[in-house]
Amino acid sequence: MATELHETIFMAKQGRHKNLFLNYKNLNIFPVELLKDEGLQFLERLYMKRNSLTTLPDNLAQKLPNLIELYLHSNNIIIIPEAIGNLARLQSLDLSNNALQMLCPEIGRLRSLRHLRLSNNQLKCLPPEIGDLQDLETLDLAMNQLMSLPDRLHRCHSLQNLTVDHNLLSHVPRQLCWLHRLNQLSMAANRLTFLPLDLGRSRELQFVFVDNNVDLKGLPSYLYNKVIGCSGCGVSSQALEEGMGVALTEALVGLPAEVKLIGSQTDNVVPLEELAMRTMHRIYHHRPAGLNLLPSIILPKSLLDLLQFPLGHCHRCSQAMFTIIYPKLFPLRDTALAGVHRRTTVSFVAYCCSSRCLQTFDLQG
Repeated sequence: MATELHETIFMAKQGRHKNLFLNYKNLNIFPVELLKDEGLQFLERLYMKRNSLTTLPDNLAQKLPNLIELYLHSNNIIIIPEAIGNLARLQSLDLSNNALQMLCPEIGRLRSLRHLRLSNNQLKCLPPEIGDLQDLETLDLAMNQLMSLPDRLHRCHSLQNLTVDHNLLSHVPRQLCWLHRLNQLSMAANRLTFLPLDLGRSRELQFVFVDNNVDLKGLPSYLYNKVIGCSGCGVSSQALEEGMGVALTEALVGLPAEVKLIGSQTDNVVPLEELAMRTMHRIYHHRPAGLNLLPSIILPKSLLDLLQFPLGHCHRCSQAMFTIIYPKLFPLRDTALAGVHRRTTVSFVAYCCSSRCLQTFDLQG
């Protein structure tokens, strides 16, 4: 095997090959032949699947500077070196089926990265720097031990496919709603109790899978007419039969902490704090460019975050909402999707900004 490996690498060097296949070679350590002399300066794609590697060399980028794709699926890699960030041209990195327990912050330096696959590892958290990957299109984090996702993930402006199935997520950042190119979001088999109010507001998001989140009581009505997988979610059918009041209470479990009031159709006045937040939001986001009517105001970071990322927008009039919501329940069985998802009792929950919008909103309108 050693002789065969040596000959394969020798031929690649001599022929200035762009692709090198070292799958199923029973490798315990990274081949030193790849790192001798000038390395493989012309190599663009390296396949090392199904080996027994535990780590990567620190000088990988120095010896293989033109790598575009690196496939390390099904090894025993526990840690990747900080020098991984030096692979400036890398576009695809597959570290699925390894033993990673952490991801170094330097992963955020891979600014050309478009596809990152980390499924079936032992990751408990992700570095905030992953949000620096602005060209990232695919992120697969399935089958890890993640309890949360970085808030900065919304900076991955090119992200189209996000998979976080089989983790320990109880919630997802509402900033995900700002991923305007996101087309598919898969969060099956987690511990989700609530989804961001604005999820599905983007027209690009067409596929949402939240199957087997047993405590997920309701789906934002922006997901109506999307492709939804939600089997195994929601309350029991018995609870729904007990009345809309019980079902609505169940559907509101896990609302964001910023929600201070749940409005009803009888309310005639929106709370003063909410009106102030909406006014500040308009000042910060809707004034004409170059027009500065007010002196700069120093606000606490928590308040600035709220202004930048409202809890949601009214399903009726698109007004931003911050501290109060007016929920309206639409049981899945009463919608056009009832025949598609017969095994679930999840309902759609519309969130409105006032009792007036609440009274006039309908899924068909």
